[in-house]
Amino acid sequence: MTPSELLAQYGPRESMEYDVVVVGGGPAGLSTAIRLKQLAAEKGREVNVVVLEKGSEPGAHILSGAVMDPIAITELFPDWKERGAPLNQPVTADEVLFLSEAGARKTPDGLVPECFHNEGNYVISLGAVTKWLAEQAEALGVEIFPGFAAAEVLYDEQNRVKGVATGNLGVGKDGEPNDSFQLGMELHGKYTIFAEGARGHLGKQLIAKYQLDAGKDPQSYAIGIKELWEVPAAQAKPGLVVHTAGWPMDHETYGGGFLYHLEGNKVTLGFVVGLDYKNPWLSPFEEMQRWKTHPAIRKHIEGGKRLGYGARAITAGGILSLPTLVFPGGALVGCEAGTLNAARIKGSHAAIKTGMLVAEAAFDALGAGRAQDELTAYPAAFEQSWLKTELMRSKNFKQWFKKGNTVGTLMTGIEQWLLPKLGVQSPPWTIHRTAPDHVYLRPANESTKIDYPKPDGKLTFDRLSSVFISNTNHEENQPAHLTLKDNAVPVQVNLAKFAGPESRYCPAGVYEFVEEAGTQRLQINAQNCVHCKTCDIKDPTQNIVWVTPEGGGGPNYAGM
Repeated sequence: MTPSELLAQYGPRESMEYDVVVVGGGPAGLSTAIRLKQLAAEKGREVNVVVLEKGSEPGAHILSGAVMDPIAITELFPDWKERGAPLNQPVTADEVLFLSEAGARKTPDGLVPECFHNEGNYVISLGAVTKWLAEQAEALGVEIFPGFAAAEVLYDEQNRVKGVATGNLGVGKDGEPNDSFQLGMELHGKYTIFAEGARGHLGKQLIAKYQLDAGKDPQSYAIGIKELWEVPAAQAKPGLVVHTAGWPMDHETYGGGFLYHLEGNKVTLGFVVGLDYKNPWLSPFEEMQRWKTHPAIRKHIEGGKRLGYGARAITAGGILSLPTLVFPGGALVGCEAGTLNAARIKGSHAAIKTGMLVAEAAFDALGAGRAQDELTAYPAAFEQSWLKTELMRSKNFKQWFKKGNTVGTLMTGIEQWLLPKLGVQSPPWTIHRTAPDHVYLRPANESTKIDYPKPDGKLTFDRLSSVFISNTNHEENQPAHLTLKDNAVPVQVNLAKFAGPESRYCPAGVYEFVEEAGTQRLQINAQNCVHCKTCDIKDPTQNIVWVTPEGGGGPNYAGM
């Protein structure tokens, strides 16, 4: 049975009414809820706020480097230190390295672009910070529903968003309800704020429905693959921040590595690859494993133990790809909108700030009785914010790298190092992108095949052992949440023309081509999915559509 047929047979769904419904319990969504409750307490008003989080608990699906600029969390909670926010490790040193296959060249401190300076920032686990934000939100009276995935946007007769519905539970692989079937619930809000993160399932639908990206550059994404290690005490350098460019990427592929020393002999490291890459033989996962073998990286983690693994898409298009932030009945915040600053490799401060800005707009609108109007005060406040100024400074970052790594590196130096020294806060020129990431793959027979070394199980690993330590789990007897528009396309187009790139760009081994009776078919191992959304973005035919699985499924990251 289809979802609509289930609703027709078992409906109507129960509903709950709120002033504001927030979809996504990450930094942006929780900051929205927190700021609303703060304002309500200040003004002596009551505002009912609910946060839906598809992970098993707040922070379970959160993955980021991360180095946090505390500017926004300080605005949200000026006393965050006294409250015990887990920003424990200040940055103590920065290194920017250009790697060749065997060597490394350190950029002199005086020539490091402003975007890579991290004085005053903190090396954090964003998952831990998110859990802390959830505790603050609940203490203020926010209702948080973990394990509930928003599966459908609800509209009223005037085509305005009126809320969301959670997914049905207890549906078998065949689409039929089983003994534990439970119809989803509707949550109605005067405003609904979408904070699903990069390439949000519902946000993608809203952008298309209301044409929020009209006149904007196509959005651009990267995949970030991350590991958490515990290293011998003698190798620990708490607060050291390392960024790398160059090897193992070729000159036309955007990508680079990060390695951050946390407190407690922990090291978090990862590799980012732009999803506009051209060679279908490239595997971001394998590139990350290969990068770890470089002497400049190996020395930090060799002899240590890998504790965690994860992957996540990163919205990297910048302000030129920023969609219209509001629509009738709601708004987009954080990485759902694309406010991450790719030049700084930071998005959590932007997510918190957008949550605060939309909360202030919604609170004023609710007080004035203008519920369901577009929250135009939110984009107006963004235009006057420090976040807009910051993003304008980096507006051309990804676009320059489209012209090759040499040009990208040179122009980043000019825009992020030279211009600020001349007192110019934003480049006086603008470089535009014209095509989405999925169109760039070349045919396999026109590309250089890449042979990756086998993992050694000590420094480098395979996908399945990596997924295992991400604590990923999905209820096995449920419809696959990785769906195909046309079942014939993977073999007839993707395999025939591009050598099956989904088997390489997925960092979790979800997609594999298997031979049966002399023919190939695509097997989808949906239970492995870490919800990175790479397939939804990079599939060259846009035939793969990621939809929400049952709430609580997916990774359960610890310390990430």
